[in-house]
Amino acid sequence: MSESSHTNMPSRQRKRFPGISSRAYEHPADRSALVALRKLTGFDTVFKSLSGLLPERSLRLLFLSDSVRVSDEQFAHLHSLLRDACYVLDLEKVPAMYVTQDPRPNAMCIGLDEPIIVVTTGLVELLDEEEMRAVVGHEVGHALSGHAVYRTILLFLTNLALKVAWIPLGNVAIMAIVTALREWFRKSELSADRAGLLVGQDLQASMRGLMKIAGGNHLHEMNVDAFLRQAEEYEKGGDLRDSVLKILNVLPRSHPFTTVRAAELKKWAESRDHQRILDGHYPRRSEDKDTSVTDSLRESAAHYADTVRTSKDPLMKLVGDIAGGAGDLGGRLRDRFTGNGNGNSAGSGNGGGSTAGDGPKGGADSGGTV
Repeated sequence: MSESSHTNMPSRQRKRFPGISSRAYEHPADRSALVALRKLTGFDTVFKSLSGLLPERSLRLLFLSDSVRVSDEQFAHLHSLLRDACYVLDLEKVPAMYVTQDPRPNAMCIGLDEPIIVVTTGLVELLDEEEMRAVVGHEVGHALSGHAVYRTILLFLTNLALKVAWIPLGNVAIMAIVTALREWFRKSELSADRAGLLVGQDLQASMRGLMKIAGGNHLHEMNVDAFLRQAEEYEKGGDLRDSVLKILNVLPRSHPFTTVRAAELKKWAESRDHQRILDGHYPRRSEDKDTSVTDSLRESAAHYADTVRTSKDPLMKLVGDIAGGAGDLGGRLRDRFTGNGNGNSAGSGNGGGSTAGDGPKGGADSGGTV
């Protein structure tokens, strides 16, 4: 998609995707989990019951009573963006949307039966119209995919883990499942970013929005290309110690790091899969029931294998070497841990330190950051 073919004007025409299945934009790991869940007999009944154990109904009442509901009379520009996003992705029922007073830029989609979208005043004040369009499309993508399922299970299991923490190994088993669910959830955020791009159809606006979420409303002080170079430096920088720190930093998060999201979205925007959707060649919702779980799992496995093969991260490169039967494993481990085997000095481990410095942002992550 050529950037020059679009102007940054709300009135411009956008492609619409009638009957599009969420499978069209879902990340392979996210898609395989959702396809498997949808195939489970009685799945809807079970999780509707689970949702009754969570404060979902209470949250609805809270937002209704203490936030501003978006409509033609209140935040009319957001209502227009919401209806437009639902029109582009062919979501028949427009979710309720609320603006809640909170200086932190945030948005989330909650609810199983009737999803609702919540955005904070901090986000509304931070983003321009086209950036906000991408965020609204992101949340509508969550609704179309049914990602609230992940959030529901995560909340349920996290609460359960707290209650059984005194049981030997009980908490360990549950937290292992929670860790896997968080990985799915992180991939679901990449899926929703793609949905936001399909709605906004303006890659630069999507990039700007992610950059502002990371660095605030100082656009004149920031540069998208430099921001993307941060993602590349984060991936390939340092040695195995930094790779371990990256894993430890991301494990408790429900969202990928912002630079990583930007790089992943740009990669997808330039892919053949994205272009095929724009050309009208995409899976339809009417075909969802015939989707093969095995094929979806195979695609997910292939994605992870390709990630290991192409990754510039020291640990992933080592895993690839081991899988490829590389010799001198002990020497490679020593070099990767000291940074001497990849052209970097041991001092290049600063990547891990800067990543750890993002800890305060991670503390707000449980709220569902955009």
